[in-house]
Amino acid sequence: MKHNLLFGLFGVALIAVNYASAQNQRSPLVRSFISVDSPVVVLEHVSVIDGTGSPARPDQSLVLSGGVIQSIGNAASIAPPAGAKILDLTGYTVIPGLVGMHDHLFYPDGGGGYPILYSELGFSAPRLYLAGGVTTLRTTGSIEPYTDLELKKLIDEEKLPGPHMIITGPYLEGAGSFTPQMHELAGADDARRMVAYWAEEGATTFKAYMHITRAELAAAIAEAHSRHLTITGHLCSVGFREAAELGIDDLEHGLLVDTEFDPGKQPDVCPPGRDTTQALLALDLNGPELHKTIETLLQHHVAVTSTLPVFETFVPNRPPLEDRVLDAMTPTARIAYLKRRALIAQEANSPYSQLFPKEEKFEYAFAQAGGLLLAGLDPTGYGGVVPGFGDQREVELLVAAGFTPAEAIRIATLNGAKFLGVDSHIGSVAQGKNADLVVIHGDPAKNIADIENVYLVFKDGIGYDSAKLIEAARDSVGLH
Repeated sequence: MKHNLLFGLFGVALIAVNYASAQNQRSPLVRSFISVDSPVVVLEHVSVIDGTGSPARPDQSLVLSGGVIQSIGNAASIAPPAGAKILDLTGYTVIPGLVGMHDHLFYPDGGGGYPILYSELGFSAPRLYLAGGVTTLRTTGSIEPYTDLELKKLIDEEKLPGPHMIITGPYLEGAGSFTPQMHELAGADDARRMVAYWAEEGATTFKAYMHITRAELAAAIAEAHSRHLTITGHLCSVGFREAAELGIDDLEHGLLVDTEFDPGKQPDVCPPGRDTTQALLALDLNGPELHKTIETLLQHHVAVTSTLPVFETFVPNRPPLEDRVLDAMTPTARIAYLKRRALIAQEANSPYSQLFPKEEKFEYAFAQAGGLLLAGLDPTGYGGVVPGFGDQREVELLVAAGFTPAEAIRIATLNGAKFLGVDSHIGSVAQGKNADLVVIHGDPAKNIADIENVYLVFKDGIGYDSAKLIEAARDSVGLH
């Protein structure tokens, strides 16, 4: 079943619940981050970017009750219900909660040696994702799947703060993994067994990785689809067209990991990175080969997840250094990131100065052709892409790639909800939908950088203080 994650798998957390019982079960830790907690809340005089791609609507009022949006309209036409908590949000904008579609719960450990290892961010990532406006996320690959599953449970039970989480099973990787934190598949039967096992444990989506073979990928897809679950891939040994024809649902990262344009590419083999780089540098974005790839993806209804922030870190002197990003890291992680960044800045002829614009153009062309483009950040690489902050940067980079602010916000909200099959509940600001909202100081429709000015994040109608969540995660990214 393509693009249809059964809502019941995580929908319990999205339905309206009894207000009093919800208050009673909420832990003191979660309460410490809440600044708006009332049976009925009215957001008055706020501009609304609804997530559909439509222009912003000024001077709106929203009534939130029972965890859902009860009504929305011009401020002059909405009478606040008796006893409601009223927030005058003149000068603020509301957008849907971000739906992060490549939002891992891990990060490079900062050691910089071999083997490459990653630290699970069970403490900081859920706080920072929520603080950044991410109210629903897909982990899109796990190195500690049991930790991810238990964190989801704790968040659903309101014992920890964090977004609604859709847990991806451990990486489906073939022989040749660069980290010992991934199991290497022993063939198609092993791939099938692995999907079946982790589906029973609670994973509701899967991710194929760089060295998986076509036979292993086909077996994993068949097993996932037999359970009405989806499978995506960060591929290398298998090209995009091959994966689409095998039935994959989504492809991560876009053009810069597609090896099918390398003339020396061998079946089921991940070619050297330098060969892929040279092939992509030579690729004509208006030529028949890329056109054929896009057409194949559209024909097979394959989505593409944009992760521009992680690629941007390989472009010399990008992204702009932000104190909030550095403050979130441990000293060790901060030093490791700044050292690597300085080395990249010294590269006189970095291929990423040409590759990054090509990725932007590919994503724009794919979406303009009718493809479903999703958004994530991917907090891996060599560091510097921090949960929450990176999701905001992704939206900014989509605008830089040619999308309007309203279109970029749609990609980061409603498109993800559509892929997950939950767009009747989340992904846009509309009456009857879940009250998962981001309150932003400023107007991202005019200045997309305002998306960084998150004031409140409503999840199920409860308003979380973004600044408190960020402060609680200070000096943590890279450790836990």
